[in-house]
Amino acid sequence: MSRGQAERDATQTIVGFARTLRAAGVDAGPDRVQSMIEALHGLDMLNPRDVYWAGRLTTCSGPDDLDRYDRCFTAYFSGQEPGPPKLAPQVTVYRQVAVPAPRDNDPEEPGGERDKTLAAASETEVLRARDVTRLSMTERAEVNRLIQLLDTDGAMRRSLRYTPARRGALDRERTVRAMLRRGGETSKLYHRAHRYRPRRVVMLVDVSGSMSPYADALLRFAHVLVRRRGRAAEVFSVGTRLTRLTRELRHRDVDAAMAAVSATIPDWSGGTRLGDELKEFADQWGQRGMARGAVVIVASDGWERGDVTQLGAQMERLHRLAHRMVWVNPHKAQPGYEPLTAGMRTALPFVDDFVEGHSLGALEELARLIGREHTGGRRA
Repeated sequence: MSRGQAERDATQTIVGFARTLRAAGVDAGPDRVQSMIEALHGLDMLNPRDVYWAGRLTTCSGPDDLDRYDRCFTAYFSGQEPGPPKLAPQVTVYRQVAVPAPRDNDPEEPGGERDKTLAAASETEVLRARDVTRLSMTERAEVNRLIQLLDTDGAMRRSLRYTPARRGALDRERTVRAMLRRGGETSKLYHRAHRYRPRRVVMLVDVSGSMSPYADALLRFAHVLVRRRGRAAEVFSVGTRLTRLTRELRHRDVDAAMAAVSATIPDWSGGTRLGDELKEFADQWGQRGMARGAVVIVASDGWERGDVTQLGAQMERLHRLAHRMVWVNPHKAQPGYEPLTAGMRTALPFVDDFVEGHSLGALEELARLIGREHTGGRRA
């Protein structure tokens, strides 16, 4: 392997690691990635301490980034469960760390440990684009681990309530009370501003037979959503029945959460009655406030066995209530895909964002989409 090829592979490994950091919420932009690459040129890239500190000192901007960096470093390079890396000599990070370009006086070893190292690091990047239905058991475990690192922090919405502020509208009540305490003298003007709170995200996951190959990954994404956003997230399954899953997904351990979800869903791999389920959601939850001003995500392939007129009416209803309607269809990633099913054709006019959900990369994009504020100027 030539020096130029080795340098390109090493750079691709660091760029892939930076994408993992950004997905976890670390602002590892191009300038910081370049700084990390330059720092590693003067260090031993086979030494886990050198790799760890080069990345930590160049990509982290504050105390909040340190824990995220540790979890990403461990998951990306060692393939272990997220947690603070143990930088003792027994750490096996070297198995997936990018290697430096061979020196002129070093003999190259085709097919040796270096080639295996680069292949293992490149495989992690390849997994991001691979359909979750085509993963081996080992690859699926790695993807599930990376899903837990996704940053699902969403946009904020302005509350009707106010909070004291240094600038903003005049707080007449506080100003008058201060004047009365001082015998009518005006010594200071007080101001107030609107509070901001996380915008609610509601996710409805289709668990029917046609969606069952993707349901596990989507529900794991929902688990991260509930764990990270707390009360600002709600999750339901839809199929032949509507089932609320938020409480089950609050388990800290993802495997325990998925087991609880599996025991709760009564219609797994059944049929699809999207229109009826969306109507039940809107009647019992959405109209009462859960969908008002929220980001509503429907994860389904649009195979509606009921009346599509009902589906269209309920999508229009939710479109009026929600801040933003997002439809996730894993089949959209297939070459030549067109929304030909009656359910998809009926729903799309009321969808703000139509995205894929078939891979880790698609779920990363969905997480970023949740975090972006809607720019259509349609709803507050």
